Amino acid sequence: MNDGGFSRIDLKESENNIYLYSLKMIHLLEQFHGGSAMFFSRVGGLGSRHLLFSFMLCTACEVGSSQVHYSVLEEAKHGTFVGRIAQDLGLEVGELVSKLFQVVSKGRRDYLEVNGQNGVLFVNSRIDREELCGRSLVCSIHLEVIVDKPLQVFHVEVDIKDINDNPPVFPVKEQKLFISESRLPDSRFPLEGASDPDIGTNALLTYSLSTNDYFILDVKSKNEQDKLVELVLRKPLDREEVPEHHLILTVTDGGKPELTGTVQLLITVLDVNDNAPTFERSEYEVKILENAARGTLVIQLNASDADEGINGEIVYSFNSLASPLINDKFQINPDTGEISIQRYLDFEDINSYKFRVDATDKGNPPMVGHCTIRVDVEDTNDNAPELSVTSLSLPVREDAPPGTVIALISVSDRDSGANGLVTCFLSPPSPFTLVSTFRNYYSLVLEGSVDRESMSVYELVVTARDGGSPALWTSASVMVGIADVNDNAPAFEQTSYTLFVKENNPPGSHIFTVSASDPDAEENALVSYSLVERQVGERPLSSYVSVHLESGKVYVLQPLDHEEIELLQFQVSARDSGVPSLSSNVSLQVFVLDENDNPPVVLPPHSGVSPVTELVSQSVAVGHVVAKIRAVDADSGYNAWLSYELLPEVSVGHRPFRVGLYTGEISTTRTLDESDGPRQTLLVLVKDHGEPTLKATATVTMSLAAIGQTFQGSSVTSRDFEKSGVGQKVLMNVNVYLIIAICSVSSLLVLSLLLYVAIRCSSPSQSFCGPGKSTPVCSNTVRSWSYSHQQRQKICSGEGPAKNDLMAFSPNLPPCPSSQVAEQAEHMQNVGKLDVEDRQDPAHLHPGPSAVILTFATGIQ
Repeated sequence: MNDGGFSRIDLKESENNIYLYSLKMIHLLEQFHGGSAMFFSRVGGLGSRHLLFSFMLCTACEVGSSQVHYSVLEEAKHGTFVGRIAQDLGLEVGELVSKLFQVVSKGRRDYLEVNGQNGVLFVNSRIDREELCGRSLVCSIHLEVIVDKPLQVFHVEVDIKDINDNPPVFPVKEQKLFISESRLPDSRFPLEGASDPDIGTNALLTYSLSTNDYFILDVKSKNEQDKLVELVLRKPLDREEVPEHHLILTVTDGGKPELTGTVQLLITVLDVNDNAPTFERSEYEVKILENAARGTLVIQLNASDADEGINGEIVYSFNSLASPLINDKFQINPDTGEISIQRYLDFEDINSYKFRVDATDKGNPPMVGHCTIRVDVEDTNDNAPELSVTSLSLPVREDAPPGTVIALISVSDRDSGANGLVTCFLSPPSPFTLVSTFRNYYSLVLEGSVDRESMSVYELVVTARDGGSPALWTSASVMVGIADVNDNAPAFEQTSYTLFVKENNPPGSHIFTVSASDPDAEENALVSYSLVERQVGERPLSSYVSVHLESGKVYVLQPLDHEEIELLQFQVSARDSGVPSLSSNVSLQVFVLDENDNPPVVLPPHSGVSPVTELVSQSVAVGHVVAKIRAVDADSGYNAWLSYELLPEVSVGHRPFRVGLYTGEISTTRTLDESDGPRQTLLVLVKDHGEPTLKATATVTMSLAAIGQTFQGSSVTSRDFEKSGVGQKVLMNVNVYLIIAICSVSSLLVLSLLLYVAIRCSSPSQSFCGPGKSTPVCSNTVRSWSYSHQQRQKICSGEGPAKNDLMAFSPNLPPCPSSQVAEQAEHMQNVGKLDVEDRQDPAHLHPGPSAVILTFATGIQ
């Protein structure tokens, strides 16, 4: 026993095995030498037996001294120990690498692998014995161990031991039987048995039937694997009492643990016609050559029925449970019972067919007799040898030394006997040769030197010929190339690409595909893609985009925000798989396009829930600005262009107030009087010009106050603001405020007008209003931009209504001419289609008998 609990057996396992082996050899000698070897078998006594043992021991050592056997259970886990192959072959573990130690499995997947450091053979992948060898009693994997310096080949056989990993399975989930009520007790009805792909004890099946009063189960065993399962009637059936019987047939295998399978039995009781047809035998066996022509007679069946007339007329057919393969390969004459070949039979695919034939009479109800047909297909030499070439050292470096193993070649023939014996040879003459390593195994070995400059590729032909009559042969070409180096880097079609992506994209969106080509071959041309990582702000680039390793598809990992990133620049690297690898980069510029995803936001003081009170005299002139709604939009372009309107829409003649379309200024449309009532509520709608349009609202509640009433609440008059001295500070920053306002505009007309007014207001010839009077400057009529309520300022630009989006006070300068501002406003209205309203100088606002108190509340739509 070895370390893993598996046995290692060679040809010197025991004296008894050698003795049996010697008897086989004597039998062969008798065949070849006409019985001259009978001397050994007839010599009696212990001495002759030792003499024979010594002779055959030497022969066995010469034949199989290099062969090692192991065994392992199927379904063993990866890494399961199989054997110390290097130690068992007498190899030094330290010399495995230098001797180019290699293990090759013929025509199989890499089920087994060898640790090149310690020479231990272990399980590499899942081994399914049933998949590997079917129901064959012997299942093994043949390995070739090849070492160099000097070249040696060892052969290892690993037997795959069966475990009980497959439950028995019936061919169908439900078997239907039709039984006449006139059938007598002890009548038998064959059932389709189960099959178990395991072997040995694991495939020994035991059947049992569910408890019932009418049927019992009878199982006849021809051998351990072939059992006839029959249903036996215990007592007469009565269709009028029980028309149908539902039973469960259970099968259990002999493995540990036991596995079971079940099938439903649906038995339908028929009436009258009480004699079923019977065959001469219950089972027939037939042998036929695999090359038999279509229509060849397989067997002539003959069944008889004791009934007379139509009840005795018989129709032959394949059983309903017969597989489609039976109906494809054979045909049956329903009147004569002749079974003939319908399609070509192939011994190598299936060498035996077993099926049931039914003989049904024409009675009412019909009765059925059954028999089993077994057709054994005999082999002919109809398969040419098959070649399998396994490359080990392709392409070959031109400095490879003689004796290098280039490839392993295995030959096989699906035929049996002499038809399957194969010989192999190589052509044309070349620096390579075939070396026989084991039965039907060859190694393609470098015999001389090669020079890539003189010949870069050798085209060799391997021919395999079988021993049939006539002989069949197969050729295979082996292209042996001379290896080169990796000298070309991947290349993109362009050095850079420009992309446009809308913001708020779905996460994982595919935005582009980069592609690079490499003129090298095989691994040197296998290109993989990756990001050239860098920081984007405080975050890594890989948090924004990713590149598929193989396809080069570029994905955006998260929604992009135009307000956060307008341009994303990065590089993608393409690298081949050569050694050493080569790479190149391509630049991508991703422009993030704006979408209307931000609604307008009303700015303080009107954005809060607390009301803001403003006092306005009842005697204010028409067009006087009583309040201003300020709002901003985080988007850009048309998505950030805001407009204002009052809701609900009513006639201006019935409403004393209006709102500037683009300024948000609430002004009077007529003179206020007591008929307007003590309180009015206005709903101001702020919306942008994006698609779809986003909105916000502000609610204004206006109350009439008695003349002479003092101001209450949080409102601040322009006169109070002048007294505070803040106007002088704001005047210093007027140009800064104008620049901020200009940046929020997307119209050059408004930009020109603002610059013009700013110059006029800051000129020495135009003085600012004094403490008793303040005059407003023109505001941004395209998009509203404002500062906090506590810092509202006014700039004088002429005689007109005040605009509160950008205002500053100066108590030292005289007022600006109002006529020029009026002309500018009229020009803006005609050219830019802007809503410029007439204003009243806010300096005219003095505390009087009555005033208007404004309270604001905002909402977003």
